Amino acid sequence: MAVPAQFIACNSNPAAAEQEKFMIAYKITRANRKTTAIYIHEDGSVEVRCPKHIAARDIEKFVLANRQMLEVKTAQMKERAKQKESFSVVPGDTLRFLGKDYPLLQVNFSKMGFDEKCFYVPADMPADKIKPGVVQIYKSLAEKLLKSKTEKYSKIMKLAPVNVKVNSAKTRWGSCSGKNSINYSWRLVLADEPCVDYVVIHELAHTAEHNHSKKFWAIVEKNMPDYKTQDKKLKELQKKLAAENWD
Repeated sequence: MAVPAQFIACNSNPAAAEQEKFMIAYKITRANRKTTAIYIHEDGSVEVRCPKHIAARDIEKFVLANRQMLEVKTAQMKERAKQKESFSVVPGDTLRFLGKDYPLLQVNFSKMGFDEKCFYVPADMPADKIKPGVVQIYKSLAEKLLKSKTEKYSKIMKLAPVNVKVNSAKTRWGSCSGKNSINYSWRLVLADEPCVDYVVIHELAHTAEHNHSKKFWAIVEKNMPDYKTQDKKLKELQKKLAAENWD
């Protein structure tokens, strides 16, 4: 799953660097910018983004000054990458839908789907086709569920989007365009149902307020008083999904 590189808030005092060799390799990217920053990518690789004319020795000092944080974060990202690489979906696994777990079973007919008791795929489906098949099931469920919930809350909130679509966004649960078209990630159906409701309410509120002003949050809170709880749960789920590979 491609995600933005993780930014590390860096110590701005290169003089504090330890004077010893640093064994983590890093790529240097020079650009028209005023500050130097370290980014750790999904695979654990390290990139230093800096002004064009900064000296190599100053870059090294800068990295050394942030050695402890860098070692911790790269180890975390590499472990996450390892988990993602080993991620698979096979019969017998449990799959989430609206925050609940359901078994994935093989069946003796050609269709695949979800019947509110289990996910199922044909017994003769090749192993490398199972995960893509499950993703298609999720997309179908998301299309029906999210459009239905948007219609429901549109009536309650008296706010209507121009259009509703489901996509494969990886870093956003939902978004609302300037023309009031709402997009949801199919991954949202992995969350608890109150979390799903929160995202729907959140995006509908954006059709009235294209910002995160007090007026915007007042609309959200009016329709979901415990929205902060749901937002926290979504952040926790995002961390869990970061170790799964649904591509």
